[in-house]
Amino acid sequence: MTEIDATIDALVPSWLNLPEVAERLGVPITRVRPMIKEKLFLAIRRGENRVLMVPADFIGEGSIVKGLPGLLTVLKDNGFSDEEVLEWLFTADPTLPGTPVQALKENRGTEVKRRAQALAF
Repeated sequence: MTEIDATIDALVPSWLNLPEVAERLGVPITRVRPMIKEKLFLAIRRGENRVLMVPADFIGEGSIVKGLPGLLTVLKDNGFSDEEVLEWLFTADPTLPGTPVQALKENRGTEVKRRAQALAF
């Protein structure tokens, strides 16, 4: 396990495999990989078998957390790797308060996106 893997494991509380994502979203499993490629949400390889996993906080019942796809675009455009995106989203920020992903889930995405855009400067 690399240092970044250990950091992400410490920050992300729970994960979903791709069949679980499909079930939560109510879509066929064959639709999940294209959704990842479209950057609607993020998946990284984890564990000994390097299985693609998605942070559970990205997927609500029947939908992707509001604002996540646009935020991912902003962060990736700023040069963040997938692992850096996860670290940023799941690191507590006392000025929010909470983590950026918590703010997204609580419909406070405008402030999170503003902060992500400010990272480019």
